[in-house]
Amino acid sequence: MRRVLTYGTFDLLHWGHIRLLKRARQRGDYLIVALSTEAFNAGKGKKTYHNYRTRKAMLEAVRYVDLVIPEDSWDQKISDVQRYEVDVVVMGDDWAGDPRFEVLAPYCELVYLPRTGGVSTTKIKQDLEGSGH
Repeated sequence: MRRVLTYGTFDLLHWGHIRLLKRARQRGDYLIVALSTEAFNAGKGKKTYHNYRTRKAMLEAVRYVDLVIPEDSWDQKISDVQRYEVDVVVMGDDWAGDPRFEVLAPYCELVYLPRTGGVSTTKIKQDLEGSGH
């Protein structure tokens, strides 16, 4: 079995997220999503609309996702790969070359997929703020 792992916050789940999850799952037989916790996001200066439990439930409802685990820190990636016997880590290409992911190269394959143009959680939030909703 080929195991795939991706990381993210997945707040305001949108088409770009679904495309990433679908393309990640196509790289193997089992997709694990490491979902950023509220504490981890706070440390990055990010605030989510949905809490961790809700974001986890939404991801678990997506047919491409087999398992959702918490992402509590930047430093857990190597142990995640080892613990879950991951063959490939898939991320959006905006993470390409980032040492926090490149450190995984000796442990598994790294794949950076092109982002879906025209959609992002940041853009959705900006569009909603601009529309008065």
